Amino acid sequence: MGERGHYKRLRPLIGGLVGAGLDTTVFTDAAFADDVRARGARFRDLFAGRPLAAADDASIPIPARFVSFAGRFADDVVREVAPLRPALVVHDTFAVIGAVVAHHLGVPRVNVCAGHNLAPEPTLAALARDPRVRISDRCHRAVEHLRARHGVPDASPFSYVALLSSELNLYCEPPEFLLDDERAAFAPVEFFGSLLPDPIARGAEAAFDGGTADGPRFYASFGTVVWRYYRDAALSALAAFSDAVASMAGAHGLISLGGWGTAEDAAMLARPTVRVEPYVDQWQVLAAADALVTHHGLNSTHEAIWQGVPMLGYPFFSDQPGLAARCRDLGVSIPLSDEPRGAVAPATIRAALERAETLRVRVAAARTWEERVMRRRPEVLVRIAKLAGAGG
Repeated sequence: MGERGHYKRLRPLIGGLVGAGLDTTVFTDAAFADDVRARGARFRDLFAGRPLAAADDASIPIPARFVSFAGRFADDVVREVAPLRPALVVHDTFAVIGAVVAHHLGVPRVNVCAGHNLAPEPTLAALARDPRVRISDRCHRAVEHLRARHGVPDASPFSYVALLSSELNLYCEPPEFLLDDERAAFAPVEFFGSLLPDPIARGAEAAFDGGTADGPRFYASFGTVVWRYYRDAALSALAAFSDAVASMAGAHGLISLGGWGTAEDAAMLARPTVRVEPYVDQWQVLAAADALVTHHGLNSTHEAIWQGVPMLGYPFFSDQPGLAARCRDLGVSIPLSDEPRGAVAPATIRAALERAETLRVRVAAARTWEERVMRRRPEVLVRIAKLAGAGG
């Protein structure tokens, strides 16, 4: 649905489907066209002639607009997909349009779970209490269309978390990140992980002080979505990070603003030993980092584990507090606050940075879980192929 983090989690699946010999067409944002083709799949622009804003440019949380998109453009998208005669629809949970297309074409669908432990019942209950919620009239009208015409009788503005599949759900983490009693909400489920490890360029350490730093290197990023809702809290925590790193002899820091911060924000956060960038190649940066201060977005968390980087957790909302708590319990992250968006002082961050090295053994163990779930991907792809009628 145009969300870079969500598309990123689909990359290993797209390549896996193609590698399994399945003719694969990906309907997504034009920003990902080149990557789709690099995976060997066909690209179709989901938003050509039907921009998201034309369906809804007002609802909050923003994923409610994906519900509006499905209600507004379902007939149009179904007409475009039908000539391809798909045997199977695979879609991210937030891509409500995928579930609608599968319903109209009468084909099975595979849902790709959108985050950490976003089980529908507790997530919908949390959204009902969320003070951010503002739902537009267009979204309400789209919900009525989804109920009356498009096979979603219990549609709501929050259907973007509710449309799990009765045929198969893919979970984008290793199984160790779901407790046994949590897995039932996603059944039938296969664990697929989220990583498609890219080669690490030589000289990755150059991201920190031009590569001349001899001391520890600390990286802080709160992704891209946090900034839409909690800019002030993000800036406050990052300022505390900068002060903490600046107080540590020999330490160097790097902050990514996820493409959202202003030049004024960057100037406010910069210190003599802390660089601030609008956006970085996180995969490369993590290869040289000694610790990551993170909101515990799913991608960032598992990329850090793969690269062997201990984490300091500062979650904001949605699935982030749950994943932060799970990482704390697994011994791969140190919490910086007892509550989401809680006040955090430079001394607290400094103390956690100084302890981060003690997590490395547990982080290394967690990497073996990532490796194991990736080794099982061929078996999962066989199951998907059978749903499409292409497997023996």
